[in-house]
Amino acid sequence: MKVAIVHEWLVTRAGSEKVVEEILALYPEADLFTLICALPPGQDDMIRGRKVTTSFLQNLWGAHKRHRLFMPLMPLAVEQFDLSGYDLVISSSHAVAKGVITGPNQIHISYIHSPMRYAWDLQHTYLAESGLSRGFGSALARILLHYLRIWDIRTANGPERMVANSAYIARRIAKVYRREADVVFPPVDIAAMPFSAHRENFYLAASRMAPYKRMALIVSAFARMPDKKLVVIGDGPELPLVRRIATSNIEVLGYLDDAGLRDYMRRAKAFVFAAEEDFGIMPVEAQACGAPVIAFGRGGALETIVGPEGVRPTGLFFDCQSEEAIIAAVRRFDAEAARFAPENCRANAARFSREAFRAHFKAIVDEEIARAAGSLRKAA
Repeated sequence: MKVAIVHEWLVTRAGSEKVVEEILALYPEADLFTLICALPPGQDDMIRGRKVTTSFLQNLWGAHKRHRLFMPLMPLAVEQFDLSGYDLVISSSHAVAKGVITGPNQIHISYIHSPMRYAWDLQHTYLAESGLSRGFGSALARILLHYLRIWDIRTANGPERMVANSAYIARRIAKVYRREADVVFPPVDIAAMPFSAHRENFYLAASRMAPYKRMALIVSAFARMPDKKLVVIGDGPELPLVRRIATSNIEVLGYLDDAGLRDYMRRAKAFVFAAEEDFGIMPVEAQACGAPVIAFGRGGALETIVGPEGVRPTGLFFDCQSEEAIIAAVRRFDAEAARFAPENCRANAARFSREAFRAHFKAIVDEEIARAAGSLRKAA
């Protein structure tokens, strides 16, 4: 079969790009389509020697560095890809990729990282964080988001099959698109994570310093626990705020490369995570290194962490995003730390390996190919 793989944009190697990388490994002869391709040197291994087709957005000034500003043009851009020569189309979608146009004799399977967050339930959060809560700019943004939602619903009928990255996202797909989705967890490179059964006496928080990641909330909570040491890793717009509110028991390291981050995960007493994520790769990586996780009990964390009620618990949850809730959870963890064995954390993380992703995703694709072939035979 001739295979095309479609992804919104390739400007960094984050979680969704790692999914694309694994799909490319499954289908090494596939052609790659993306609206904008601007991967920096050192992160472009996945496209070397491969045919990559980009959209007209590739040549627009500023699109490489500020691609999100071109969101109003992205539905039009993704519809211009000519995929008529392909038998199988796989879209990796967190915005518009699922909207590619395919015909009745083509199979389209869409891996949904999330329905467009900023167009649906997180609209008001994104508008506030962008300074667009009121005024003319706010009105214009709301009109554009309204039309994006209409387009998003219309194109949800395109794929023959949808695959969600978690049960949490499958529920969002059912809510927004009124469609069922299979669940295939994103791949985590478990083999690359250094494991240690020995834990040192510090907590770790690591993430991009964006407001919804709630890193400042974690720092504020630990500022009220001077007897607890916290190490903070990450970069982003809230880093100056995090540095400003950190107290003497909190060490803010900023950006570290993968090796440096994993070394701290290998040694930390526990990993603290306060965001509501669709899946959340970092808590899985921390567990792979042997670190239990103290997490906000919403979103993908409920699927990747075994709570205290489990037979082999790998962490515990707090039920609201507040300093008090984090403080109570940390105190509880201290009292029950012996229950969270590093070996159990590693074993739980193995469920999310790259090999597991490839096996589960390929099984779904093969099943859909067989179903389509059966339909053609009946029609004949």
